[in-house]
Amino acid sequence: MRGLSAYHRAFSAVLATFALVGAFVLATVTPAQAGENVFVEVTPNSAQAGTRVSIRASCDNANNRQADVHSDAFGRVMLRPKDGFLTGAVTIPGNKQPGDYPVDLRCSNGNTASTVLTVLNMAQPSKGPATGGGGTAGRGAGSLLLIGGLAVVAVVAGLGVFGGGRRRTGTGA
Repeated sequence: MRGLSAYHRAFSAVLATFALVGAFVLATVTPAQAGENVFVEVTPNSAQAGTRVSIRASCDNANNRQADVHSDAFGRVMLRPKDGFLTGAVTIPGNKQPGDYPVDLRCSNGNTASTVLTVLNMAQPSKGPATGGGGTAGRGAGSLLLIGGLAVVAVVAGLGVFGGGRRRTGTGA
């Protein structure tokens, strides 16, 4: 019986420790804040000047009303409710200077969110350099390889026919 009571004391101590840890965790956890589901995202978040980007946002409990998005990268865009989110699209002007531009969401319920859009402005070459494989490649190289391959196959087949036609003659016992 003595061993059993020591077991119960150890088990009670473990339970008490778990209870204290649980109480500490519950006391230090902060409740979810209103507006936790407020965000704005731009896809792609790095885009070439002159391309179209999509905007998706959430205004927490006001996703059934329009919201306003503004950025120096593209101006003002009105987002409309769609599938539980607020969505829209806009084209970045082709002459927009490269850089990082804040994108600010203003919800009808007063919530706000922000993200960053990186505008790229890479010059596109009109024509690539002549690096070979096209206009500088010799003509007929493919045909020459095909004819050479067929010749090798014909030689091997001919040797097989003539080699198989020879009979061995030997002296039998």
